Amino acid sequence: MSADSEDRGHVSPGAAPWRLDLPGAVVHKLSVSDMDNNVYLVGCTVTGQRLLVDAADDAPRILDLLRETAPQADPDGTLLGQVVTTHQHWDHHRALAAVVEATGATTLAGAEDADALPVRVDRRLADGDTVAVGDLRLDVVGLRGHTPGSVALALTAGGDVPRTVILTGDSLFPGGPGRTPDQAAFTSLMDDLEARVFGMYDDAALVLPGHGDNTTLGQERPHLAGWRARGW
Repeated sequence: MSADSEDRGHVSPGAAPWRLDLPGAVVHKLSVSDMDNNVYLVGCTVTGQRLLVDAADDAPRILDLLRETAPQADPDGTLLGQVVTTHQHWDHHRALAAVVEATGATTLAGAEDADALPVRVDRRLADGDTVAVGDLRLDVVGLRGHTPGSVALALTAGGDVPRTVILTGDSLFPGGPGRTPDQAAFTSLMDDLEARVFGMYDDAALVLPGHGDNTTLGQERPHLAGWRARGW
């Protein structure tokens, strides 16, 4: 299998998760629901601490993923420190309450979207914040437009050739930004994507979106002007 096909990260509901190994970190990607929502599990391989991104649906399958990928420090597979919800849309948090009840995880979301979630949000995130997962540090990237409080998480793993993965929710996909309610929101999202994502990370950065396959900033960067011109 080529590196390109491995990076594509194709998953489908009911199928096995995709796994990405990085220095000191492991990322699992699972698809749930007929909307092909992606659920991500980010783990620190040094400490065993884990963070879930978007408990979108099918809580039993998400809890199975926790058990299937449990580190040695967690023989029962129930340890989950935090759950980040990338944005307020209902299809990204249908399993949130059940997962939090089963694990006791701390909840995090963008400040402007937090009140729309079905659980109390313990930590309200803003652009420039950092989320710690054991020895890992994930940068919070505010991406206003798809929703007012949409956030992405950027993890740069060390090693001889550091690599960044960016969990973008519904703000960036292969082929363009996520849907926005009006032209002002589209302009806001494009401004944030250009300044806070494409302006901050290199072409090798791997984009892990809220639905569907992965992409890289290098694949998408040549199309920025075209997205602006088409207006979506």
